[in-house]
Amino acid sequence: MRIGSGYDSHKLVEGRRLIIGGVDIPFEKGLQGHSDADVLCHAIIDAVMGGLGLGDIGKHFPDSDNKWEDASSIDLLSRTMEMVKDNGFEVTWIDSTVMAERPKLLPFIEEMKENISKAGIPSSLINIKATTNEGMGFIGRSEGIAAQAVCLLRPV
Repeated sequence: MRIGSGYDSHKLVEGRRLIIGGVDIPFEKGLQGHSDADVLCHAIIDAVMGGLGLGDIGKHFPDSDNKWEDASSIDLLSRTMEMVKDNGFEVTWIDSTVMAERPKLLPFIEEMKENISKAGIPSSLINIKATTNEGMGFIGRSEGIAAQAVCLLRPV
């Protein structure tokens, strides 16, 4: 068994769509980033990469490469899941938390799980939680959104 952890955060800006867990969430701002800036998928990717000992998202999908500009993070997660298989492992559990003061994310969590499962992780193996930062820090001031994830892998 192996475990990996991941974290990501992005600034909220005008003129971008807010995509979390592959869900396009109605909101007046979106997350700034080279790809679609999906903090949840990025945290999961980093957790999986950590468990595999393969570095992080920036090593495999660098923001210096135009190939990944505006890329779907669900697609990046699918590519990551290919690496899991290529390295002889399978995901046995993902636990994740998205931290956002606004918007409220609870209504979107099941759709997030469905989208992530399309990347190759069965929805029964994915837990997604949402929380606020109680008005504290950059999250509490609604300046950005963050996510963290833990991944458990086992050899096959």
